[in-house]
Amino acid sequence: MKVAAFNGSPRKKGNTTGCLNTVFGELNKAGIETEMILVGKNKIRGCMACYTCLKEQNEKCVFDDDPVNEWIQKMKAADGILLGSPVHYSGVAGTIKSFLDRAFFVSTMNGNLFRHKVGASVAAVRRTGGIPTIDTLNHYITYSEMFMPSANYWTVAHGREPGEMEQDAEGKQIMEVLGRNMAWLMKVIEAGSTKVSPPAMVDKIATNFIR
Repeated sequence: MKVAAFNGSPRKKGNTTGCLNTVFGELNKAGIETEMILVGKNKIRGCMACYTCLKEQNEKCVFDDDPVNEWIQKMKAADGILLGSPVHYSGVAGTIKSFLDRAFFVSTMNGNLFRHKVGASVAAVRRTGGIPTIDTLNHYITYSEMFMPSANYWTVAHGREPGEMEQDAEGKQIMEVLGRNMAWLMKVIEAGSTKVSPPAMVDKIATNFIR
């Protein structure tokens, strides 16, 4: 099994990386392979709502001048998806937001590529805004019929300068608990998949309120 993590920080060794690596530590102990993709250092434009991904049905965004399509396939191939972001103005960093808008829209328009995968999110924050950030990240997970493990508190760790989250004992424990719960859930799903059939996917009813 494998978890792909998408790091929205432009800092390779920042506190978001520290959070993700702490989760990785527990996943690795459970024998789960991990890979971290640094999203935040790239130039990623937002979704244009052109619906080309729906028309083409090729699991690709129309823009091919950035790594988004490569990352979509990494997400599709993974058993678990981990999202991480620093906090910018009490919210998600812009680069990973643009990436997630495009990746999850492609998934939705191509048969829900990430359905029934295990997904979780973490945030690194100096002071406040961590909970709105993970809430935004979790929107992608819950919308996609993914399964989300929890921890013993909201999955936020504190630190400003790189490495400071290591001093947040509670935050570090939260990431460890998340990693253990994520590993357990992935193994439970794998073990049960041969014994219990998953529910069939339904065609989405889209209701517009303006006629």
